[in-house]
Amino acid sequence: MDRTARLVVLVSGSGTNLQALLDACADPTYGARVVAVGADREGIEGLARAERACVPTFSRSVSDFETREGWDSAMATLVERFEPDLVVSAGFMKLLSTDFLGRFLTLNTHPALCPAFPGMHGPRDALEHGVKVTGATLFVVDAGVDTGPIVAQVPVEVAEDDDVASLHERIKTAERAMLVDAVGRIAREGITVEGRRVRIGGRDR
Repeated sequence: MDRTARLVVLVSGSGTNLQALLDACADPTYGARVVAVGADREGIEGLARAERACVPTFSRSVSDFETREGWDSAMATLVERFEPDLVVSAGFMKLLSTDFLGRFLTLNTHPALCPAFPGMHGPRDALEHGVKVTGATLFVVDAGVDTGPIVAQVPVEVAEDDDVASLHERIKTAERAMLVDAVGRIAREGITVEGRRVRIGGRDR
């Protein structure tokens, strides 16, 4: 498969992971391009980054719909219009429905080495537990919270003088590099998910 992979990126905030992907996609050898950026609210820097890069955007707030199912369906319909090969949840703060996940292979990152420290406070929980090494995980999104099959992981050492902010910042730096590397490899080489085992590569070129 020689064509460039199509990425839809979902954001809820500043979009630093999105920016890393946009920068990577500027290299024609990367193998992917961001074809759209979606959000669950308007007026965020993530959407502004996409607009500056001349990438189409869309936004739908849950509060605009009578039911969560209505929002889920609307988001899936909008994503589908861009015919993505891969959806990347890049700081997107909403859980996605099983219907959505059944339609699109979706990746997300978490600032800990899954299955350790899932949820909203991975760096804080790692510090409180006293671990010496934590890190970041890229995984295939499933119906749970940070429970999907693991695509890639990167370790980050915990320094003696770390607080939550300093540790999280180093994790985010490692996380961005991991995300860019893995998405590029998936775009160029393909991905196979069998149960909890994920393999990048093996695509006939």
